[in-house]
Amino acid sequence: MTLLAPGHRGFDEVALGDRVETEALTVTPQMIDAFADLTGDRFEIHMTDQAAQRHGFAARVAHGLLVLSLVDGLKNQTQAQFRAVASLGWEWRFCQPVLSGDTLRAVLTVVEKRTTRRPDRGILRLQVQVTNHAGIAVQEGHNLLMVYR
Repeated sequence: MTLLAPGHRGFDEVALGDRVETEALTVTPQMIDAFADLTGDRFEIHMTDQAAQRHGFAARVAHGLLVLSLVDGLKNQTQAQFRAVASLGWEWRFCQPVLSGDTLRAVLTVVEKRTTRRPDRGILRLQVQVTNHAGIAVQEGHNLLMVYR
């Protein structure tokens, strides 16, 4: 497995096992509030520590889809990037709650490459693992990413 150096890489410039590591990002109450405002998802475990504690959590729980969105943003800010055309979908699992104050990182590994009918594009299947500051996997899954060749 090779950690990719900074730069933008197309389909033919990556191999199975190549990986990208994102920078760290801390989930804040302001992020959770903004996501709740944007989506209308104000389920109580997201809104206050007290409500989350009533449900057995230590602190406010970030929306699972907020975390996925943050991961996609982190992917698009790394110094080593894929020359993407479009995301084609996600297969995703929430493994552990992400709490307000958790610091997250993601590792994206190329696990499959497929050519397309278009000679200028290919599809990468990226395995994604998101861990918190304690090294615990909190979310994981796969992203299909169409990239330039």
